[in-house]
Amino acid sequence: MKIALIVISIVLIAIVLLQGGAEGNDGSFTSGGNSDLFANRKERGGELFISRFTLILGVAFMVICAII
Repeated sequence: MKIALIVISIVLIAIVLLQGGAEGNDGSFTSGGNSDLFANRKERGGELFISRFTLILGVAFMVICAII
């Protein structure tokens, strides 16, 4: 069980690093503006797969941690 937790955590870190950053990041966090920070963005193709895979790995990580 602990080996599965280690493998899931390493893959989860790699997948999170593969996710794209926020496009058009113009310093919204530092200037206080909220122009399109939470704009609806549709994910497609590989981006959708990575997003769902991250969700699945995150849930698996939490479940294994709760079991241990």
